[in-house]
Amino acid sequence: MTKDDYLVVGAGLFGAVFAHEAALHHKRVTVIEKRDHVAGNIYTKEIDGIQVHQYGAHIFHTSDQEIWDYVNQFATFNRYTNSPLASYQGKMYNLPFNMNTFSELWGVRTPAEAKQEIERQRASLQLTGAPRNLEEQAISLVGTDIYEKLIKGYTEKQWGQQAKDLPAFIIRRLPVRYTFDNNYFNDTYQGIPIGGYTQIVEKMLASDLITVETGVDFFDNQAQYLKTYPKIIFSGMIDQYFNYQLGELAYRSLKFETEELNVDNYQGNAVVNYTDAATPFTRIIEHKHFEFGQGDAGKTIITREYPKAWQRGDEPYYPINTVKNNDLYKAYAALAKNEKNVIFGGRLGQYRYFDMHQVIHSALVAARKELE
Repeated sequence: MTKDDYLVVGAGLFGAVFAHEAALHHKRVTVIEKRDHVAGNIYTKEIDGIQVHQYGAHIFHTSDQEIWDYVNQFATFNRYTNSPLASYQGKMYNLPFNMNTFSELWGVRTPAEAKQEIERQRASLQLTGAPRNLEEQAISLVGTDIYEKLIKGYTEKQWGQQAKDLPAFIIRRLPVRYTFDNNYFNDTYQGIPIGGYTQIVEKMLASDLITVETGVDFFDNQAQYLKTYPKIIFSGMIDQYFNYQLGELAYRSLKFETEELNVDNYQGNAVVNYTDAATPFTRIIEHKHFEFGQGDAGKTIITREYPKAWQRGDEPYYPINTVKNNDLYKAYAALAKNEKNVIFGGRLGQYRYFDMHQVIHSALVAARKELE
C-alpha cells in the first residue's frame, strides 16, 4: 500500500479542487493526468503574448459569492463580459437574443413591438400543450425567424441531430431579453483570469503533499491503482470505469483548428457563432479579446471549433443527456455506490453538463463530505 491518502484521477478543476482541499487537511495526494498538462479543458497556453484557450472558450461566471471568493485566491480576474455575435449568411446579429437582435432582424424599436412580432410568429406553430422538442421550444420562445437563422443550424451542427429529435430542455434556459443588453450571463460575477486559467490549477496543486504525474492513463493500471490506494477520486468517464459493461453513454466531441494570423484584430470580438448549416464549424474564437486585445502587435490567434461524433478514443466534451442516456447513467451510478473507496465527480464522472463554478462547488461539497 502507498503512503498516500488519495489518488486523484484527472487534473481538471474537480480533481485539482479536491486535491487542494485534501492537502489543506494534511492528506497526501497523487494526481494522475493522461494529458501532458494539468488544467483539463480549461488549459490555456501563451502564444504571442496571448492566452489561448486550447479547448474552447471558457468564461468564468457565477452568482455564488463563496465560489467567486474561492477562485479569486488563485488568480486576479478582469472585467470581461461575454457578448458573443452570430453570423448568418454574412449578416451579424447580437447575442443573447435581446432588443439589439430584434432591431437588427425586424427594425423594431420597442419591447412591445418585439413581443408583438414574436407572438405573431409563435402563433404559426399552433402549439397545444408543452413543447415536445427543441424546435417547438425555441419557436415558442423567440419565433420562427430567430429559430431558422440563429438556432436551428447551429444546434443541429452542435448535437449532430435534427432539432425536432432533440429534447426541449436543452434550450429551455435560452436567454431572451427585452432590453438592449448584450451580456450573455445574468450572474453577479464574470471575468477571465489575467494570465490564463492554467495558473489556477497549478496553484491549487502547488503543495508538498501533492504529487502530480502527467501523461499517465489510469486505465493502463486500473486494478493496481484500486489495490494500492485507500481512496480514489475519479473524474473520468463513469462508463469507461466499468468497462462499458452496461453499454456506452453518448457524448459529443470537438475538433479545434488554431491558426496564427499576422493581423492585430481578425473579427473584433472574442466569440462569433456561425449559425447557418452550410458552415461546418460552429464558432471562431479570437483569443486576444478575452484580455482586451493584449498580446504582440500585428499578431492574433484564432480557433475554429468543429463539433464531431464521439467514439472511443476521442475526447468526450459534452454528455448527451437524453432520457435514454440519463437512465443508463443512473444504472452506472448504482454500480458506483458499490465502489466504496471511489468517489466519482466532474462532468464525466457525474454525466452532466457543468459550468466551471458548478464543478468547483461540486468538488468542494465532495471534499467537505469526505474530509470534515
